[in-house]
Amino acid sequence: MERYVPPFSINNTMLTLVAQIAEKVGNISSFHLFESKPHIRRNNRIHSIHSSLVIEANSLSLNKMRSVMNGKTVIGSQKEIQEAKNAYQAYELLGRFNSYSLDDLKRLHGIMTYLTVQESGVFRSHNEGVFKGDQCIFMSPPPQFVPEQMQALFDWMNAAKEEVHQRILSSVFHYEFVCIHPFSDGNGRMTSPAPLRGSWKSWI
Repeated sequence: MERYVPPFSINNTMLTLVAQIAEKVGNISSFHLFESKPHIRRNNRIHSIHSSLVIEANSLSLNKMRSVMNGKTVIGSQKEIQEAKNAYQAYELLGRFNSYSLDDLKRLHGIMTYLTVQESGVFRSHNEGVFKGDQCIFMSPPPQFVPEQMQALFDWMNAAKEEVHQRILSSVFHYEFVCIHPFSDGNGRMTSPAPLRGSWKSWI
């Protein structure tokens, strides 16, 4: 069986942007801000989590989310509070995950959706689509095809990681992941953007 390769091409504009991003990241790293001032890293992390959850319709304010991270009691939806706790724990555990492991992706999803969704840490068992009113404008692959398509995506990523720049690799992965929509819930939280290197973990 022929190995799956996502339909994308690399052009000079992409390479220029990758170089510009690398330069800016290098400039930031040279100040050693995160090492010398850990509160900046923590504050940045809380802002990233808040932005990610807002996209997923979590209504907790930034101040409430900060209180949750500090272990304080917050008045609000228990599900939304749990989502915030889960996301923060996922950030804290990032270094223990292999970005190129499908099993680790599912483990991270299990942490991200702990006590908030029924199908936590496993692929969806039902059809998913995007609707505009009553009109379906996008339909994800049927659930029986999800394991095979996700495995093919990870196989490609592992084969391409030495040849394709990590930022391009993560962008292609993000697009393919969203199209497959492998989980019943939490797909957006698993792919929300944030400033760290990686493939599927490029969001965290």
